[in-house]
Amino acid sequence: MVHLEFNSESENEGIARMVTAAYMMRFDPTMEEMSDVKTAVSEAVTNSIVHAYDDTNGKIILDISSQDETIRILVEDFGIGIEDVKKAMEPMYTTKAKEERTGMGFSFMEAFMDKVEVTSTPGKGTKVLMFRKIGGIESLYE
Repeated sequence: MVHLEFNSESENEGIARMVTAAYMMRFDPTMEEMSDVKTAVSEAVTNSIVHAYDDTNGKIILDISSQDETIRILVEDFGIGIEDVKKAMEPMYTTKAKEERTGMGFSFMEAFMDKVEVTSTPGKGTKVLMFRKIGGIESLYE
């Protein structure tokens, strides 16, 4: 398991991608698998950076683990939380339209991962848990 804590600064999104890629190498992933998972992690971390702390600095946690060849990734923040997770996960929904945000983060996560679970408590933070099979074995979460 890998556990990484970092500040909600945009530069740290790249670090999260690199750590994820390094962890995945043990599974001999295809380029597509690597790209998909790194994109999903980028979207989850970027959501925390942009939305969780409302222009202040806060903590983000990235936990990566695996069972067989299914990778499990948790991105957690302790920010403002999401009032309506179901609505937030709708394509094109954004709370930052003036900043030209597309509202496609959760859609990309769902497209690139086998399973995505989002839980949030207003005022306490958000957890995004993602699963993806890497390699030739059937995913535990398909």
